[in-house]
Amino acid sequence: MRDGLGRLLGARARLRWVHQILGGALLMPYFLLATVGVGMAAGGANALSSLPLSLAAYAAALPLAAVTGVYGLVRPLSVTAVRVMCGVPGERLAEGPARSWAARGRASAWWTLHLGVGALVSGMTLAVPPMALVLLVLPFVSGLREARLGFGWFTTGAEPYTAPLLGIGLLAALALCAAAAGALLARLAPVLLGPTAADRLAAAEERAADLAVRNRLARELHDAVGHALSAVTLQAAAARRMLERDSDFVREALTAIEDTTRRTVGELDAVLGLLREGDPARPDGGTAPAPTLAVDLDGLLARTRASGTTITAEQDPGPAGDWARLPEITSREAYRIVQEGLSNALRHGTGPVDLRIRVRAGHDTGQRELEITMTNPPAPSGGGEPRTGGGRGLRGAQERAALLGGGVEAGPYGDRWRLRAVLPLAGGDR
Repeated sequence: MRDGLGRLLGARARLRWVHQILGGALLMPYFLLATVGVGMAAGGANALSSLPLSLAAYAAALPLAAVTGVYGLVRPLSVTAVRVMCGVPGERLAEGPARSWAARGRASAWWTLHLGVGALVSGMTLAVPPMALVLLVLPFVSGLREARLGFGWFTTGAEPYTAPLLGIGLLAALALCAAAAGALLARLAPVLLGPTAADRLAAAEERAADLAVRNRLARELHDAVGHALSAVTLQAAAARRMLERDSDFVREALTAIEDTTRRTVGELDAVLGLLREGDPARPDGGTAPAPTLAVDLDGLLARTRASGTTITAEQDPGPAGDWARLPEITSREAYRIVQEGLSNALRHGTGPVDLRIRVRAGHDTGQRELEITMTNPPAPSGGGEPRTGGGRGLRGAQERAALLGGGVEAGPYGDRWRLRAVLPLAGGDR
């Protein structure tokens, strides 16, 4: 009994009832416009004074509502109302304006159904309660039995006492109709306002684009800040060890720490610029450009050597003669890959680092490609952080290479640890 009353008069049922009344109110402009046309077609009659003409105006108003229902913003407005007032979970409804004609058609069908059903329930809500009130008080107000209210059958002495039962029945029927109509609309809302195949594809593409941006930001932050922290930590440790013995080395290490932190602040500003503006290297954005192999490789090697690590670097730009002729995106991603390799060597390795960067012809396709090879002895067993191939930095380097159609390999290579990256140079160097 309580469950039944809850379905008829509970909070959700009342909200759905209000939702239907809102639909009836939205149909009124269409209905009033239709009454003018129906009245003119009926020879100038007042359509509101005749039930058949009013029903004809109601029928004519629905196609007018359907035409305006194809407007793209009808769907988000309807979805918001359904989510709040009908209790339909948001994940079952589409987001954003309807773009395809299939989605517009479904939104128009919902708009027409909502307004049409809402108008009927609104009319019943306006007419039934006053009628039921008259029936409820009829046995106690003798004047109503003589009044011309359309209740001529209540003129005998016995019949008026059955009127309250009829009034209660009318109120119950109204509540039942409103609850049934609300349940029907709530069930049809996901069908007509749910995401189409095009909506799902657009949502998937948006999620993929968002994930790509997040991954890019994660790579930039990891490579820039992570390398800087590793380098500064080793530089500070080396300076502390040499503080009493070699003041020149300490001065060089402190200078490298200052330079590293200054450059890292600039790179962090570039990443934050990417968050705010979408492009960290905009000339008018005031942010530092992303480092490249052509401009920043020598500085990177110098700052890393200041930590006390020996680096042997062999560079062969091929026929181009210098790294400045590399495509900018290749130069930028190659710099980050070298930076990540050096970070791994500082954190996990020991001894000298051998770095070789060269432009060569690919073995399979003959297409020119940039090859980066870095090797260093691994840390002694039980010392330092364990080295694996699944760290965030190596994964980021693999993603960078994959974006250019290349690849990265990292793992044991004889008695050393090797990182090797190959980046295709589409169209050769320039």
